[in-house]
Amino acid sequence: MVLVYKMSTKSLWLLFIFIGSSYSETYSEELFIKPLATGYVYSFFQFTVIREDDSFKHSTLFPHSLGDIIDRFHVAELNVDLTSGLWKHKSWGYPAVDAPSGAEISARFHNDTQDIDKHWYGLTNALSGLLCTSLNFINSANSYESSADRVYRYSNLPRENVCTENLTPWKKLLPCDSTRGLSSLLNSGRVHNANYHSLGIHFRPLCNAGKCKYELRQTVSLVYDSIFISFNNNYDWSLRKMFGTGLFKTCPLADYSKIYLDTSSNSSVPYLISQEPDYVLKNNIAVYNLNGIFHLSAIVPRPKIVVSELRPLLYTDRFITGFGQEYGGLVTRIYNDHKSAIIATVIENIPWFLPIYYHTLKVTSNGIRVIPKALIYKPGKGRVRIYYLEIVLELAPRSVTEISVQFDYVFLKWQEYPPDANHGFYIGSAIVKATIPRNATSLTFDKSLIIDNLNSTGDDYLICLKTENFIITLPTPDFSMPYNVICLACTVVALAFGPIHNITTKRLKLTTAKYVPGLASVAQKLYVLMETIFMLKTKKTGKPTPVKVFTPEELSYHPTLGHVSEEFMKNKGN
Repeated sequence: MVLVYKMSTKSLWLLFIFIGSSYSETYSEELFIKPLATGYVYSFFQFTVIREDDSFKHSTLFPHSLGDIIDRFHVAELNVDLTSGLWKHKSWGYPAVDAPSGAEISARFHNDTQDIDKHWYGLTNALSGLLCTSLNFINSANSYESSADRVYRYSNLPRENVCTENLTPWKKLLPCDSTRGLSSLLNSGRVHNANYHSLGIHFRPLCNAGKCKYELRQTVSLVYDSIFISFNNNYDWSLRKMFGTGLFKTCPLADYSKIYLDTSSNSSVPYLISQEPDYVLKNNIAVYNLNGIFHLSAIVPRPKIVVSELRPLLYTDRFITGFGQEYGGLVTRIYNDHKSAIIATVIENIPWFLPIYYHTLKVTSNGIRVIPKALIYKPGKGRVRIYYLEIVLELAPRSVTEISVQFDYVFLKWQEYPPDANHGFYIGSAIVKATIPRNATSLTFDKSLIIDNLNSTGDDYLICLKTENFIITLPTPDFSMPYNVICLACTVVALAFGPIHNITTKRLKLTTAKYVPGLASVAQKLYVLMETIFMLKTKKTGKPTPVKVFTPEELSYHPTLGHVSEEFMKNKGN
């Protein structure tokens, strides 16, 4: 028996070695920390799994649940972001992964996939169950289908709220869960108390010379206010202050774990770092290798806000115009602070219940009307398709480009309003894509690992900015009126039913009072009692008290005692 047990154990180890050699996987975890302007601190977590085989049925590090979804629905590329808060590009620069508020999902399927819509809706429903989100509400009325790329789909749910129910299943996809490594810093209470937080899942193939690898990146973006987390009105920060705990154990499955600290702002407002880095990159990035217990903190000697020396070259804002609920307008502004012109692409996805007037589309640069380089417009259809607008522009140096279009408010069916209809309807963000030169505020994060992005030597790179969402108020009916009408009608019916029922079902008849045998004796006793009281009162006062004495004739006409008058007088005489 012992020999058999040893042989079976050896066979299992050989099987595991064979599987590991057949399906090569690597795992790395990284944390990038950057002090932002106005005293905020940006933390970006990235957990990366790279796999060589395209079959996810047998894997050690790649999450099986997500791999089954990718296989079943023929997904070639997937991006899911769940975000709460607004990233301030003008003050903070560019994030590693830009995402709008709410839920955003985009997917590209394999070219040989048939019935893309069926796979798209199946994918969103499966991810909804996996991440505990509302992605199952995605349909044709809020999805974008590219005419140039039939296998691409995109949707945005700006109303989606991000909570602990999303973070918990997200952490379960990690190889070490949340017990070891950098993922142990992701405390749900601290994450959701951040000024900005975003969860991301990004899957894509990496092909070179006909050979492809498959990359899965799970990302977390957090922005903390250093004054809020320090509790003593200064700008000091540390891992424990931000995440509520230190780093005690590394993930044994990770090939390496690193923390990067951006010290480029240390020249304007110097601060002290608790630990010396293992080495420093050429762009003032301090690198720390994690091998065990680790703690990092920064002490700001002066209570002054850390101000970035360079502003971002390109940033946007978006707002609505008009008044009332008859007509409105949508305005998107793009600011180019660079000394050279920049080619940008602006994408607007407008819901079907805001029909836009294409003839009112206007593009101006510094107040002067300009003609776009390219324009794609796909009209929407009520309850079926969104309005799609794609504009390619050349942004003049140091200019403000404004894109405006007028829209109308639509009357919806009463079943189409949300439970809190008076709160308004959320409109998703616009997308601005451009290629800009590299500067201190623009660190590219398009490669698999953060260390590769920091060592990148490219002169320019592609950015994708997401504008803010906004809320509009559509003409809303008085949903309380049916309740008021029902209450009034029920009250009137209840009050009127009783009298009407009595009048229509009962016969009115005038009757005389019936003789009650014991009533005469009661009246006789009351009469004797009254006479006794009057006699005692006369004896005490010496004056006779007038007493009203009914005669038998008068008593016979009394409405109550008339029927006992004869018997009463007989008893009195006796």
